[in-house]
Amino acid sequence: MAIALLFLVFAILLVIGVPVAFALAAASLAALLYLDLPSVVMVQQISAGTGSASLIAIPLFIFAGEIMMRGGISERLISLASSLVGRMRGGLGQVSILSSLFFGGVSGSAIADVSAVGGTMIPQMVKRGYDRDFAVNVSITAALVALLVPPSHNLILFSAAAGGGLSIARLFAAGIMPALLMTAALMVTGYVVARHRGYGTEPFPGWRAVLVRLVSALPGLGLVALIFVGIRAGIFTAVESAAIAVVYALLVTVVLYRQLRLREFRETVVHAARSTGVILFVIATAAVFGWLLAYLQVPAAAVEFLQSFAHDKFMVLLMIIIMLLLLGTFMDLAPMILICTPIFLPVAKAYGIDPIHFGLVLVLTGGIGLVTPPVGSVLFIGTAIGKITIAQSMRTIWPFWLAGLCVLLVVAFFPQVSLWLPDLLA
Repeated sequence: MAIALLFLVFAILLVIGVPVAFALAAASLAALLYLDLPSVVMVQQISAGTGSASLIAIPLFIFAGEIMMRGGISERLISLASSLVGRMRGGLGQVSILSSLFFGGVSGSAIADVSAVGGTMIPQMVKRGYDRDFAVNVSITAALVALLVPPSHNLILFSAAAGGGLSIARLFAAGIMPALLMTAALMVTGYVVARHRGYGTEPFPGWRAVLVRLVSALPGLGLVALIFVGIRAGIFTAVESAAIAVVYALLVTVVLYRQLRLREFRETVVHAARSTGVILFVIATAAVFGWLLAYLQVPAAAVEFLQSFAHDKFMVLLMIIIMLLLLGTFMDLAPMILICTPIFLPVAKAYGIDPIHFGLVLVLTGGIGLVTPPVGSVLFIGTAIGKITIAQSMRTIWPFWLAGLCVLLVVAFFPQVSLWLPDLLA
């Protein structure tokens, strides 16, 4: 009864439009009162949930990404991508996809990616004669790459939700090959759709221009190398790398690029603080929710339930993916990671699924939910930038959505796609 009450209150509040953090808190409090547990447990679990030192990396990476986004790096990355792939069919669409890969390594956020790259590329594509739905669909699905490449704060969040015992360095390494696979799949899809619609190409600026743009963009791309190599080599921890990323971002945008003025810096601080506050509030309330799941033995029940249907680990993984895809239609990625990790990670471990591999599957599945209605935050931002309705986007997004789903299934059923690089670097 307590489990039913917990999920029922949470679901009802979500349906009527209550923010996720408040819905988590209210559902947890209702279950605590029903179980006649002292309400101080809620305060204790909130404190414990936000007390992990590894969580400090999240606001710092968000801040570094905001600095780079407003400091001129996005324009340089788009310019570099344009010189590399602009001459392909549907050139600006290909530029948007490759730019998202580059910028994802700076921001680590799909929302920041679609805001920065999509905010620039969608109007450019519309101006050059591309259909609005194509411009939006390319940009929002390309933003999913940012969830997989370092410094993805969603992978850090998964590590924290898993109890903090997973190596963030291994998670970062595990995301690189799936990110490249997703980029390639979306570029092929973009080429096919562009050819069908008769879109043109961009002129090649010459190898000299490519070299100049590469040199201009290298300081921004250096942030990815700094974070990844530094953590892998054991020079600094994830939290230390996040602090160094902030200092590095300030040096690049203020001293080298000279584009981050005082006004932009204030906007950066405000926006980063707002994003951090939202994420940490969700983490705090999800900690109580997760503690109740463990107290009520929901993970053990989930294992028992799935064992009654399937005995093969890949069949179990497929069932988990289907459930996560359904959850992703009405739940944002961060709360989904925090709620589902305590439930499904024990199931994955019980069937011999590597926790690092499972983390990539969970984040990628939740990412597809970000471009799926009714609660797809990346979808909302992209359609707002492109000035089209969600229905207009949904009518033609299916080739890109299927490409993302195919990548998800490849990553899920061929674990070495994500585990090969971490094992190689071990």
